[in-house]
Amino acid sequence: MAQGRILVVDDDPLMLDFLKEALLRQGYKVDTAEDGEEALRKVEEEGYDLVITDVRMPGVDGMTVLESVKRDFADTEVVVITAYGTIRNAVEAMKMGAYDYLTKPFSVEEVEVVVQRALERKRLISENIRLKRELEKVQGLRTLVGQSPAMRKVLEMIEMVAPTKATVLIQGESGTGKELVADAIHRLSPRKNGPFVKVNCAAIPESLVESELFGHEKGAFTHAVKRSRGRFEMADGGTLLLDEIGEITPAVQAKLLRVLQDGTFQRVGGEGTLKVDVRVIATTNRDLWKAVQEGKFREDLYYRLQVVPIYIPPLRERKEDIPLLVQHFLKMYGEREGKEGLTVSEKAMDILMDYDWPGNIRELENAVERAVILAKGKVLKPENFFVGTTFREREPHGGATTLAEMERRLILRTLREEGGNRTRTAQRLGISVRTLRNKLRQYREQGLM
Repeated sequence: MAQGRILVVDDDPLMLDFLKEALLRQGYKVDTAEDGEEALRKVEEEGYDLVITDVRMPGVDGMTVLESVKRDFADTEVVVITAYGTIRNAVEAMKMGAYDYLTKPFSVEEVEVVVQRALERKRLISENIRLKRELEKVQGLRTLVGQSPAMRKVLEMIEMVAPTKATVLIQGESGTGKELVADAIHRLSPRKNGPFVKVNCAAIPESLVESELFGHEKGAFTHAVKRSRGRFEMADGGTLLLDEIGEITPAVQAKLLRVLQDGTFQRVGGEGTLKVDVRVIATTNRDLWKAVQEGKFREDLYYRLQVVPIYIPPLRERKEDIPLLVQHFLKMYGEREGKEGLTVSEKAMDILMDYDWPGNIRELENAVERAVILAKGKVLKPENFFVGTTFREREPHGGATTLAEMERRLILRTLREEGGNRTRTAQRLGISVRTLRNKLRQYREQGLM
């Protein structure tokens, strides 16, 4: 049985009956309208796969119906009916997006052929759109590796929230992949062709955060020699990622709340109000609710940010994903270093699975990258996963050196070799300067420096 919902529009009752009967015999679902105004109302209320409309009708004519349908319901096909000798109307209709035309008088067979082809085109276009969306979904999620229940929940949340306009708060420890989740949300959203602007709130000096976000006018402060656009302006029509949102000051929090509420703000030193269309995604490795209770973060901003909260579990809570992640990084860095086909020995994988990975995926990625670089054969062994030692090297007193301790030794040795330069040290270790700074602060607090 044929499938398709069709609306036939004509002010001639005989033509309406003729077309309706012919199409019903073919198994289509058919509605009719006696004028253009009724037709547009039914299209709005019901939705159709195909509209067949006469060109000449009193009031709202067929060309207006065609224009309105193709503007508001682009995936609905339209076939126009013209009288003999008015081919000019048919040509104009085709330019406006009509699939085809029927010239009076026409036979039932002609109607059947045109309708069949129009609906087949509609089906193919719909299938192409579906496949494109599936491909975009795969591409958008391709960097998020994992099949654990915890990770599947994250992926489901991404797919649900991406098509919406909702503000998203992504929470998780450092190194869990918060930025990758934000990137996936943007890629799967209707804003995917717009800008994706990132701001690391923790890396901007406190005095410059407001200017960085909202821009400034010439002369607004010392060294403001010209007008500068802020990140909100740069992200207009797209997505703005506020990384480590918990680091911004109360003063900036108040201005951020305003732009989240109504999309308006002022540049530093400016008087005019600017309006933007920006979707905000925020990330944090802090407990923001605790910060709210301590009076360090605005409660109203907290609720405005976490319209949709996404929690990314640490790697120690989804260890079943470690083999998949290891294979992913092996392939990536193996191709980069010209060492394709690397595998991991059973003993090495056991050690990787046993370790708690306080640095999460970032730490695991760095370990695999080092192992690939140090690899001399096709099978990576425990000693490949840390420079000059194994994960469980024995001390003279019989104890075990943990990976965290070996990491500390490597960081401090590299820092000494780089003359205390943190930027070069971080580059050599494959970590961010912020991560290095946090590690060094931790070592000082523990009396390990």
